[in-house]
Amino acid sequence: MSISTALSNAMSGLRAAGRASQVVSSNISNATTPGYGVREISLSSSQIGGVTVEGIVRIVDPVLVADLRLASAGHEKATTIADFHEKLEGLVGTADNEFSLAARIAGFEEDITTAASRPDATERLENVVHSARDLASTLERASLGVQEMRTNADTNIELQVNRLNAALKEVEDLNTRIKRTGSVGGDTSALEDNRQALVDEISGIVPVRQVPRDHGEIALYSTGGAILLDNHAAEIGFTRSNQVTPYMTIGAGTLSGLTLNDLDIRTDSVKGHLRGGSLGALFEIRDELGVEAQAKLDAVARDLIERFEDPAVDPTLAVGDPGLFTDDGLAFDPLAEVGISQRIRINALVDPQNGGDAWRIRDGIGAAVPGDVGDARLIQALGEAMLAKRVPASGGFGSGAFDAINLTSTLSSQLGAERYQADQRLTFAAAEYTEMTELVLAQGVDSDSELQKMMVIEQIYAANARVIEAITEMMDSLLRL
Repeated sequence: MSISTALSNAMSGLRAAGRASQVVSSNISNATTPGYGVREISLSSSQIGGVTVEGIVRIVDPVLVADLRLASAGHEKATTIADFHEKLEGLVGTADNEFSLAARIAGFEEDITTAASRPDATERLENVVHSARDLASTLERASLGVQEMRTNADTNIELQVNRLNAALKEVEDLNTRIKRTGSVGGDTSALEDNRQALVDEISGIVPVRQVPRDHGEIALYSTGGAILLDNHAAEIGFTRSNQVTPYMTIGAGTLSGLTLNDLDIRTDSVKGHLRGGSLGALFEIRDELGVEAQAKLDAVARDLIERFEDPAVDPTLAVGDPGLFTDDGLAFDPLAEVGISQRIRINALVDPQNGGDAWRIRDGIGAAVPGDVGDARLIQALGEAMLAKRVPASGGFGSGAFDAINLTSTLSSQLGAERYQADQRLTFAAAEYTEMTELVLAQGVDSDSELQKMMVIEQIYAANARVIEAITEMMDSLLRL
């Protein structure tokens, strides 16, 4: 081997060692960076001697990354749904909550019983009115809470759609930069890290499958079958509503769905094109779970109103007259059930706060003047109306007959069971996401291994430096001859 060849070999070794140390340093410093792919230097022997740096290889397990993304989407969905059920249960209240709907029903029945024992006691009649008002207010607050959650879901849909569009456009731009950089032999690892982080974020909103394309580019497809990115990013469209009310549904066309490149796509939880992530969960809350919860509250309010509109309970009422509970002052109309739990009010004729008289609890809503103060028959009829077994006309409670307290208890039990199931799904999703995260991290940077590589690189660097030093000494000796 000639001196020039030996010097060339040593210099190439120094360059390779220097580049390798940069790669190892980058790995160590990014050991905890999300989306970072471990780098390895690719070397080959040169035909004229020495070593050549072919490039930097980014090591990522695509199967594990894909599974982690699906687990992330499932976790985001489960978290969003579980939060909804927890809040919904809080609106109706649990059995141990003194302000729950069931507690209000029980308190109302108790006050009726107390008033029946002393129909002449004005304060007891007023307590019945007060309990009825609290009961109506509890139903109203629960309904308002449901619509607030639907409104928040609608607002968050807009935010997520905007972020999804922006992220897809960023991935498209990175595809172009990766293709351009790779075509001139540049290192695309950092660009691929950024792209992976963006795809991970997208998959939390909408679960996606990543498909490789030529020149390092990728395409993205939702698991529901929508093409989100293939050469060009898709444009998702959505129009937010300022306020969602019980009457507004996507089926009626009063709430916005989604468009993909100006074409309408499905948003339901079964066959929605973007189902499975946080975006799909928000649509499920707004269009399915929230609507179902509102229907159950409306069914309870309807049952309560109809129990006291019957002239057999209060003979002073004519058919079609509003009873103790009203639809915002009017009699109940079966064709206007939607939102009744938000509009339920006590009859102003019995409410002293609205110029009414509490003695009508004893003598009848339609009574012209007070009657016998010792007559408790109508108050007892009110109590019997609460205990009467009725088959709910709506709400999905089945074909069984319920008294007022049992119907409310059934509602509370259903909501509790749904909340428990949502928590179970969240627990499973969280465990799956944690496990997949740990597997991906295990495939990531091993700091101990990288430090060992650095020690070897230092030895290689020192060896090549010693060769150059020896060549220098030989040249000096030759020049002194």
